Amino acid sequence: MLLRLRLRNFRCYPTLNWEIPAEGALLYGDNAQGKTSLMEAICFAQTLHSPRTTRLDRLATHNCTDFGISLDTDEGTRKVVWQDKKLTMEATGARRKDYTDYLADARPVVWLGNTDIELVTGSAETRRDYLDFLGSQWHPAYRPALLEYRKALRSRNMLLRNPRQTPAALRSYAAILARNGEILIHLRERLVQLLRPYVAQLHLNISTGKEAIGLLYRPSATQNLAEAIEHNTATDIRTGFTGIGPHRDDFELTIEGHSATAFASEGQQRTLATALVLAQSSLLHEQTGHAPTILIDDVFGELDPPRRRALLAQLPPDSQTFITTTHTDWLADAPAPLPLLRINNASIIPEP
Repeated sequence: MLLRLRLRNFRCYPTLNWEIPAEGALLYGDNAQGKTSLMEAICFAQTLHSPRTTRLDRLATHNCTDFGISLDTDEGTRKVVWQDKKLTMEATGARRKDYTDYLADARPVVWLGNTDIELVTGSAETRRDYLDFLGSQWHPAYRPALLEYRKALRSRNMLLRNPRQTPAALRSYAAILARNGEILIHLRERLVQLLRPYVAQLHLNISTGKEAIGLLYRPSATQNLAEAIEHNTATDIRTGFTGIGPHRDDFELTIEGHSATAFASEGQQRTLATALVLAQSSLLHEQTGHAPTILIDDVFGELDPPRRRALLAQLPPDSQTFITTTHTDWLADAPAPLPLLRINNASIIPEP
């Protein structure tokens, strides 16, 4: 359970000391007041990931060059400090040497946002990011393989554009890509397999429909990855980009055997996206033994009353849940059993 959040120079919060309600909270207020930033801080302290940016300097308050987050939990305190372009991490009173060490005993997080429909309608990159965020919390081998793969991919792509490249150097990076890429492909295929029944059941519960949901991983390499990269080397040199590997993979979503992207209505697409996100909670709870923190950012205004009620009914009872919204009109037909807090100009104001 999350107990207290302290911030320094994080987004619009120069300072903050917030005693977190045991149930979570419903955070409401106008846009740009700091609602989402609170949830982003909770997410980053637990996962070292922001759903809004990949640049750590953008997490710091304007004109500041550092930030700090301290999150007290019933298992100890997790602290991250970004200063001098370096991130230092501490958990349960001990300095952690790297991302993997810090995340080894972190508790899972699920983020549901109003752009999640892009999981169905958007690019393959959006769906890969979804798998990477989930996979990094699910399996200890996932994040190290992902980081090594990305590092080798950047280096190989730079080398491909260098006229002084050598075959030996290209083979060296290809070997790293293949080794870590095979791990990622195997873990992603297993992850999609585990997700499939959860997504199908949640979609049924939220939509009250009976459509058959399909979820299938589509790797870019249909053969051994090392052989595929080697076979594609001439094309990679011509384009200056590694064209095969997990960074080009995707997963396919279908409803009644038809592409959800091409043929589903917007309501079906949004329901399917919500089911995908909530499926993370069910899977992580089962696989890790810990109820995830649920973070829902500005979603309820996009749903009709039946889907709001259905979504609230699917939230895990053992999880702390945090919801942001710009208005509370929808509570009349779908009340959320959470303390109501108004956020105004980076201040938290409890409602009676």
